[in-house]
Amino acid sequence: MEGNDLGKTSTGLNPTVAGLLCYLLGFVSGVLFLLIEKENRFVRFHAMQSIFTFIFFFVVNIALHFIPFIGWVIIPILGIVSLVVWILLMVKA
Repeated sequence: MEGNDLGKTSTGLNPTVAGLLCYLLGFVSGVLFLLIEKENRFVRFHAMQSIFTFIFFFVVNIALHFIPFIGWVIIPILGIVSLVVWILLMVKA
């Protein structure tokens, strides 16, 4: 879909740019866009997805710190996976 087909945003930004910005600071920017965007469902979807995705990674990361050895080995892998997911989500938005 083109940005023009996605309707107006209450921020005045192009919807695809606003969708990308929802992921910029993890769940913080997701919450921010969820609070300020009232009209556009596309942007609200990406804001919610940002919140759920990055809170999930945060909780899993904290949980892995309490698992000796195996958790400590998985933490760097999770970091790489979360970086790849973060970039992929911004590109897809």
